[in-house]
Amino acid sequence: MSAQREEALRLLQKVVGDAADFRPGQWEAIEALVNRNARLLVVQRTGWGKSVVYFLTTRILRDNGAGPTLLVSPLLALMRNQIAAATALGIKAVSINSTNPNEWKAIEGQLRENTVDVLLISPERIASEKFQKDVLIPVARQAGLFVVDEAHCISDWGHDFRPDYRRIVSVLRQLPPSIPVCATTATANNRVVSDILSQLGSYLETVRGPLVRESLKLQTVPLGNDAEKLAWLAHYLPKLSGSGIIYALTVRWTERIARWLQGRGIAAASYSADLLDEERQRREQQLLNNQIKALVATTALGMGFDKPDLGFVIHFHQPGSVVHYYQQVGRAGRAISQAYGIMLSGGDDRDIVDYFIERAFPPEADVVAVLEALENSDSGLMTRELEAKINLSFPRIEQVLKTLAVEAPPPIARLENRWVSTPHRYDPERRRRLVDHLTQLRRAEQAQMDDYLHHSGCLMEFLARALDDPVAGLCGRCAPCQGKTDVLRQVPTHLTQEAIDFLRRSDLLIEPRAQWQAGAFPIYRWQGRISADQRAEPGRALCILGDAGWGELVRRGKYPLTQSRVVAGHREQKFCDELVEALASLVRSWKPTPAPAWVTCVPSLNADHGELVPDLANRLAALLRVPFVQAVRKVRVTSPQKEMQNSWQQAHNLDGAFNIDTWKGIGAPVLLVDDIVDSRWTFTVIAALLRKAGAGKVFPIGLAANR
Repeated sequence: MSAQREEALRLLQKVVGDAADFRPGQWEAIEALVNRNARLLVVQRTGWGKSVVYFLTTRILRDNGAGPTLLVSPLLALMRNQIAAATALGIKAVSINSTNPNEWKAIEGQLRENTVDVLLISPERIASEKFQKDVLIPVARQAGLFVVDEAHCISDWGHDFRPDYRRIVSVLRQLPPSIPVCATTATANNRVVSDILSQLGSYLETVRGPLVRESLKLQTVPLGNDAEKLAWLAHYLPKLSGSGIIYALTVRWTERIARWLQGRGIAAASYSADLLDEERQRREQQLLNNQIKALVATTALGMGFDKPDLGFVIHFHQPGSVVHYYQQVGRAGRAISQAYGIMLSGGDDRDIVDYFIERAFPPEADVVAVLEALENSDSGLMTRELEAKINLSFPRIEQVLKTLAVEAPPPIARLENRWVSTPHRYDPERRRRLVDHLTQLRRAEQAQMDDYLHHSGCLMEFLARALDDPVAGLCGRCAPCQGKTDVLRQVPTHLTQEAIDFLRRSDLLIEPRAQWQAGAFPIYRWQGRISADQRAEPGRALCILGDAGWGELVRRGKYPLTQSRVVAGHREQKFCDELVEALASLVRSWKPTPAPAWVTCVPSLNADHGELVPDLANRLAALLRVPFVQAVRKVRVTSPQKEMQNSWQQAHNLDGAFNIDTWKGIGAPVLLVDDIVDSRWTFTVIAALLRKAGAGKVFPIGLAANR
């Protein structure tokens, strides 16, 4: 055994245990990086230990006088785990990211003094020209090792393409050829590997190992709807040993599932990027310490999260692709002999995946709108300023800007905090061909996921073959291989009914807006903070539109499949009595204080639905035994709010749209009714007008919130 290998093994055993040894391929990769200055693409299964390769390489190189390792990492949660792993190996790792701006100057000083072993950055940080000039390029030129973690993100063909990863190519070009490079991923099929090589350079050597996870027992559980899924979790989760992760596709579903489990006496917490960083860390630690049975998470808890004894990973929603699924289910069973990977199916899975596929690439019209706005600006525009110029959501504007900025050559560029157009020509036909092809690929991946759910053979072999594993074979452990299911599919009928009742009680808080959009209200002349005497109170929505529980009934009432009768010029259409009674029940359990003494409503912005909301409000008022007064009058034609894509446009669309008719009882607290809650701006504007007209506190309430 060489002295290098012996020292590296000693460090590994110090962290993992005296019996630890290198897994097949680990030392060979380390040796290639250290002794040959190799440039490697390491494609190995989840849990194989890719971080062991680049951290032990860092330790050896630093001990030999090399500069620090520069590590590009995609997620904050992943960075935290990487820093903890590096620290355990005696490696000083620091991060420059969006959560620690107060530490940046100190870290930059440590880099200049060469007291940092590893600098972790996100690909988005590379987008800052100042960061590139002041920190990134000087560090890159003196680096001992350059690491691109989760390298599939750089690929157009990957399941998690992030435009900012493309900037890594420009960093690579700044590196002296003597600096070794290590790009790693667990979720790359042949097509993605080929694309990574085309982006980072065909000189990368590909190191590939088998993807089969021997400890995982895979199983699929087809169920009828979301209520049955909740019932299944309540019934079977306590029977699974250890703690684990339940993945859901939306933030609202993570919160809803966690509340359901908590109500059944099961320790659970939700997890998403919407949480503050400190709270995310606290909940991660609860799972690591087995203080909770399950963390119900979006994909924000994914790449790099490491709990070796994780007992199960359950998917409440079907992921969009096999590679997504393999990456997530691979969190389980890393250091235990048996763990479960269970996928539930049914409910609105396909609708959610369809939504993500349709939103993956900005439409051509959105791209053109951004380009035209920048071309018509003399000095460029900040991202927020673009909201007032074009009817696109802020995330969509950011997506368009990032996509255009990494084209070669880019038709736009960022100068400090402003975006400007460049002389380079935008090629819409080239982009159309690419987007069409990628969308077809994502549809094919979705179909492959459907095939997995209905596969009668070995499930692990299915995943391995889908990822082009050359040694894929039967695992002998999954439910089809064993010819039986350890975790059954049947759930007690009473639990399913309780889940339905829970979904029907899962009302949503409507937070009042606190700030007027600058320049959006030239008629009403509102600006700055929304004062307490203008602001709506916290409100409620009965459900999410289309969800199990009440959501599907709301959808049928709002968008009936059959044409309703037209009477006196209006379409005769009503929400069912069951929904009105549920709304009244929500008010009684909510108990807004002081209690509303009258009910009014948002006047319809759509002629086809002219009496739908007033009828709903009138019937609700009758059940609550208070008067209904149609005090809000629409005085200006507006576009439907659902067509307004960002907050500025949503606010401006309502400027001057309503007047209030006063009446003798207007000074009392009021319940303000609408059917579908989108941006909250309609409630915000009408509440301010009601308060100005002398109304008491205004409590918004809606049948359903859009996702």
